Amino acid sequence: MMKFMFSMIFMMPLCFMGLYWLICFLFFILSFMFMFEYFNMMNMFSISYFFGLDLWSFMLVLLSFWICSLMVMASSKIFKEKNFYKGFLFLMLILMLSLYLTFVSLNLLIFYIFFELSLIPTLMLIIGWGYQPERIEAGLYLLFYTLLMSLPMMIGIFNFYLYNNSLFFYFIFQESELYMYLCINMVFFCKMPMFFIHLWLPKAHVEAPVSGSMILAGILLKLGGYGLIRLLGKFMFLGMKINYIFVIISLIGGLIISLICIRQSDMKSLIAYSSVAHMGLVISGLMTLSNWGVYGAFLMMLAHGLCSSGLFCLANIVYERILSRSLYMSSGMLSVLPNLSFWWFVYCISNMAAPPSLNLLSEIMLINSLIGFDNLLILILSFLSFFSAVYSLYLFSFSQHGKFIQIFSIYQGLYREYLLLFLHWIPLNLMILKSDLFLFNLI
Repeated sequence: MMKFMFSMIFMMPLCFMGLYWLICFLFFILSFMFMFEYFNMMNMFSISYFFGLDLWSFMLVLLSFWICSLMVMASSKIFKEKNFYKGFLFLMLILMLSLYLTFVSLNLLIFYIFFELSLIPTLMLIIGWGYQPERIEAGLYLLFYTLLMSLPMMIGIFNFYLYNNSLFFYFIFQESELYMYLCINMVFFCKMPMFFIHLWLPKAHVEAPVSGSMILAGILLKLGGYGLIRLLGKFMFLGMKINYIFVIISLIGGLIISLICIRQSDMKSLIAYSSVAHMGLVISGLMTLSNWGVYGAFLMMLAHGLCSSGLFCLANIVYERILSRSLYMSSGMLSVLPNLSFWWFVYCISNMAAPPSLNLLSEIMLINSLIGFDNLLILILSFLSFFSAVYSLYLFSFSQHGKFIQIFSIYQGLYREYLLLFLHWIPLNLMILKSDLFLFNLI
């Protein structure tokens, strides 16, 4: 546990030496080192006093290392333009360290502290390296939505300590008070985000640089899901009575958001709204409180982290060439960048849960668990699956087909960009071959 924490701390001087590609390489090395931790864990459980590792935290820390290494690779423009890249690398390391400590902490208070700490580097990324002046507004949305929802959680944590005399996840007893349920879980609903409290996400995504969008879609939305996996079990009896309300809100919200996606002309905005639709399905899966629902939601989080991050990379690759995110300005890309069109196709079909992506396996499990929860949900789920295919194909066809607007001088794809897309796609599509990895380790 500690060796990864100290390796990240000792990487900090390298940031100020300007060793950009060395940091990227070291993140990859840490990813593979952490992968081998799987074999060191006795029964998938490696525990010290405050930090532990089980299946959920192992996979999410691995995803964090992987996405962070790809973030550095995607942001080479910052390095080329010498745009405060040393500060950028330092923020990246602080963010990765806070994410790592959030996922491995066993104590609810430590989890809360690092959960909130991860907000600060993200805010600085958006405000410091965003593109438009509106990024200040987006940063304020992100800050106030998250802080307003997280203050009640602190009260809930103090209350937990009052009744349990401990804040360790495994020593907290069942709770049946509605106000405690809302205090603890609303912060996770906001982070996911759930429909009605999702307005900060499209704003933050649209104004963020590519690295900000990648970490936001890839990891920070998963913090909410991870918190729900850890703490929903403490409200089991109360959850059986009121969870159906959140299932309905999430599914109908996902359906409305899918319709909003079809009306978008901004690439990043469309991908951001599709994240909200996917997370609606994840929340409803977790709310069923069934093994299949939790397992399917967890797989959906992993798949969405890789797929959505890859789509933001693609949108940025197009933006760097034509300096516009509009689908109308980027039409006809198939005729000038056919290699990139292949990657657009691959990621769009992964986004709509086509085989062999991990999205397919997760959607099958989520749909199974939700129909088991209530047969009437089958109608909403069928529309949700249909519209996810509609907006994915809309994104592909509008950006790749049509008449190319010949006012841009476009350079071909770089090796770095293809490697970046390949490294997103490989785990997304090959993890399904080892899907039994998750099945036998459910808590």
